[in-house]
Amino acid sequence: MKYYEIIFNISPCSQVARDLLSALAGEAGCESFEETPEGITAYAQQQLFMRPMLDTMLADFPLEDTRINYSIREAEDKDWNEQWEQEGFEPIVIRDKKKVVKDEKMVIIHDGRHLPAELSSHPSPRSSHLIIPIEIDAHLAFGTGTHETTRMICSELLSMSLADKKVLDCGCGTGILGICALKLGAAHCVGYDIDEWSTDNTRHNSVINLVDKQLEALCGDATLLDSIESTFNLVMANINRNILLQDMPRFVKVMESGATLILSGFYETDCALLESKAQSLGLKLMHRRTDNAWACMVFQLTD
Repeated sequence: MKYYEIIFNISPCSQVARDLLSALAGEAGCESFEETPEGITAYAQQQLFMRPMLDTMLADFPLEDTRINYSIREAEDKDWNEQWEQEGFEPIVIRDKKKVVKDEKMVIIHDGRHLPAELSSHPSPRSSHLIIPIEIDAHLAFGTGTHETTRMICSELLSMSLADKKVLDCGCGTGILGICALKLGAAHCVGYDIDEWSTDNTRHNSVINLVDKQLEALCGDATLLDSIESTFNLVMANINRNILLQDMPRFVKVMESGATLILSGFYETDCALLESKAQSLGLKLMHRRTDNAWACMVFQLTD
């Protein structure tokens, strides 16, 4: 997967300007950001980057007297998860934020090297009905559970009854969301990603987590859904806003009546636009949540 690296210089530079610029750049196809002393550096898949849109938005930047210049170069084709692979990550505990009970379920995401106390204190963690361990070995794929969007979707899954459900994971990355759904009782999961590295990593992690017989990983984009005969009770997509708007009609075509659609990967400011698109497709917003300006929305397909 080829990326552009877009280096933005903001003058005068402030956190408000960085946040506004990140939101606008996200609409133009940028999907990850790093703050710099002069502004931000953004990364966008080359095939998804919309430079004319970015230029139009920057020409009407909402902060007066703020000047923004940028340069673009082809990002180094490297392992973006190199730090994770070399150092690993600390365990991440995810709970259902909507319920606080004594014997609540929790998902614990770990790298196999840094084991949390909750697992070491249980002789058979895989058989515990309250603790759901997920081991993620990330290789060139997004999804270790550290990002707000991944955590919010996992928390949503904890609140659902997934027994025997058929699940679709759009943009599967490491496979973390599909694996989580399967460990919470789903019967089968199909995941797809445009990056072959990601689908390979999904298969690898499904073996580690003993769900490889229930998880199918396909390489491609949402057009794959045109040839899939299966329908799904749950569809999950943790992708940027523009791709969600483009692919949502295909999601709906493979959803059973009453099925649930969980969307994340976008900012709170994008919710109105996504909700409008969803409503036009017969989807009803059930609820939404936010975490550090990132948003997660849950829809149901009405009859």
